[in-house]
Amino acid sequence: MMPPFAVRAQQQSVPVIGYLSARSAEADGPMLAAFRQGLADTGYAEGREVRIEIRFADGQYNRLPALMENLIEQRVAVVTTGGGLVSAAAAKAATATIPIVFNIGNDPVRSGLVESMNRPGRNLTG
Repeated sequence: MMPPFAVRAQQQSVPVIGYLSARSAEADGPMLAAFRQGLADTGYAEGREVRIEIRFADGQYNRLPALMENLIEQRVAVVTTGGGLVSAAAAKAATATIPIVFNIGNDPVRSGLVESMNRPGRNLTG
């Protein structure tokens, strides 16, 4: 039996995490496995408590803006990036409101992603 309409309308959908990478699924496989395990270890089972939308540019950096726009259309709650500075920069250019978690080997201050290490500013953190 279906619950009354008012009850169904109040049910929340699971939050969506966006994952944007300049690399390929094969290259990011170990990182994604660790990411999923970290979520699971903290009580976020993929498919139950959270959904992950994954987009890969497969080394074609010019695809990153469109892939990020697609994640925004999916109404992601947060974006995490893989594939270095180029992915993080594409995410930053696309939104000033969705939180972005990046992982880069460069200095994020010198790279222009954040204002300072102590106070990153805006919506980015690494």
